Amino acid sequence: MNISAKTGLSISQLDWQWPDSLDAIAAAPGNHKLLFENEHVRVLDTRIESGDRTPVHTHCWPASMYILSWSEFIRYSDTGEVMLDSRTVEALKEPPAVLWSAPLPPHSLENIGETPLHVISVEVKGAAS
Repeated sequence: MNISAKTGLSISQLDWQWPDSLDAIAAAPGNHKLLFENEHVRVLDTRIESGDRTPVHTHCWPASMYILSWSEFIRYSDTGEVMLDSRTVEALKEPPAVLWSAPLPPHSLENIGETPLHVISVEVKGAAS
């Protein structure tokens, strides 16, 4: 499933305008751990406990996301506007095993479910969204 297509997000690397200080590892280190990085990919371990909300951060590369543990969530823009409520996306009603995501502008994510949201993301450097 392509979550970017379902949410209307499409940002290319050419359009990227946000500072490195908002990168997920720099801005939300309590939720994102670097597992591996080279010139082709960056692999992140992302975990958001039930009831938690991440600090505002970005993801500048598209990613394949392997879902280890699913939970309902709300993604907010940096101004607090709801960008995506997982409860309103039919394709997310049944937890997917893998998702594809375009790069994400500044956002925070709130786990509104009862279980941790745990994802391994393989961000593909230089890939098209």
